[in-house]
Amino acid sequence: MTAASRPCPICRAPRIEQFAPFCSQRCRDRDLARWFSDSYAVPGEPVSPDDLAGKD
Repeated sequence: MTAASRPCPICRAPRIEQFAPFCSQRCRDRDLARWFSDSYAVPGEPVSPDDLAGKD
């Protein structure tokens, strides 16, 4: 399956080049909202806030 033939990852409709990899601005915005609301996460080991701040 080529990139052009893959469906929109949000609604599974055919993607449009202008909004790739999505089919519309609406699906693009829905994806961005999922990132902002922490619905998506990159896998990894849990980190405490103190470790992120560099406190020992």
